[in-house]
Amino acid sequence: MSTTFRSRITARLGRTYLARIQRHGIGSSTIKLLPEELLMLLRRDALDPVRRVATTRASAPVSRVSLPFGMDAWVVTGYEESKAVLGSAEGFSTDFANLAGNAGIAAEQSPGGLGFSDPPVHTRLRRILTPEFTMRRLRRLAPRIEAIVEERLDAMEAAGGPVDLVHEFALPVPSLTICELLGVPYADRNDFQQLAMDRFDLFGGTTAPFGAMSASLDYFREVVRAQRQNPGDGLLGMIVREHGDSVDDEELAGLADGVLTGGFETTASTIALGSLVLLQNEEVLDRLRTDDTMTAPFVEEVLRYLSAVQMAFPRFAREDIEIAGVVIPRGDMVLCSLSGANRDPAYVSDDGGFDPHRATPSSHLAFGHGIHRCIGAELARMELRVAYPALARRFPGMRLAVPPQELGFRKLSIVYGIDSLPVYLS
Repeated sequence: MSTTFRSRITARLGRTYLARIQRHGIGSSTIKLLPEELLMLLRRDALDPVRRVATTRASAPVSRVSLPFGMDAWVVTGYEESKAVLGSAEGFSTDFANLAGNAGIAAEQSPGGLGFSDPPVHTRLRRILTPEFTMRRLRRLAPRIEAIVEERLDAMEAAGGPVDLVHEFALPVPSLTICELLGVPYADRNDFQQLAMDRFDLFGGTTAPFGAMSASLDYFREVVRAQRQNPGDGLLGMIVREHGDSVDDEELAGLADGVLTGGFETTASTIALGSLVLLQNEEVLDRLRTDDTMTAPFVEEVLRYLSAVQMAFPRFAREDIEIAGVVIPRGDMVLCSLSGANRDPAYVSDDGGFDPHRATPSSHLAFGHGIHRCIGAELARMELRVAYPALARRFPGMRLAVPPQELGFRKLSIVYGIDSLPVYLS
């Protein structure tokens, strides 16, 4: 077998393997094949990245990793280096379908969505969604977000005894907010919330979340058909009114599902983990309760410090490209550690620990950077700015109901989270 032919075979196997990961998540069989240099990006030590991330960043913020089947990937752990990769749509592609297609993989195997598309497709899809995520449009959701938060606090107070902040607060708030955003019928809201929760641990290695994804798309297809007949005031109705048949039902259902995926799990994890930060910082909890000027900087620091989305969508070098003195060959995959970048001493000038008094907290990469920066960033901020102070004011005596060492965090996940957060409310 010639070297060229062998290279083509290993490349094809590698891209097929990568496509399988993107479609089916990271299960136990996949984990065994992945190098620790990659897995370290998905691990945590409680709220902190594992020590190996800092060690790698200090020695080589752009480092090569060998993946199965002869593929090469590059792990980027530095702040400026990550910005350089994420900010270069000309140098790096996220269009997995096109790249995989060159290796003979069917187009329908692509994960799709905003995260896995390049301009002009990405530009078109983002232009469709952007109007609904401007601050002017989002302000109409503010009263409903406040009402949703208060409803959850009322339910927690009525329950008495230890309450799980994950399932009773962190999960319902963003799922019901997205319900409002999309314009899901009120009668469907309990089912919609459960559908969102069922897919919470998307990379848990089980089949249940993927059944939920299929069910979600089926559900949104029905919602889209109803919106075609009678467009409502939500995002789906807006797109139908303003774009008509230029966006087909399948594409619109996919966009709705993408909003659910991108806006639910990440915000729920941040609410839960940020609540733990409050429980561990009594002085900050007290200030957040009484000082409104504390809210915005607290939220930005929590976003940076937690970096719930630990790793950005994979990029692929369009040509040989140099980042921080390292040449990344054309076609190689690049993985940026958002949690590593947000703890880089070159960025935060200390050990990256929690400090709500940072001077420029909003320059973090928690929402990514460049054209693929999270389109729902301002909506997430709105939810967090309502949720944290309301929780602090309602339950000033809130405290953990279990020893900290008994808390169960996700062991390996692109979106980091905590399984449950039991608290006494008074």
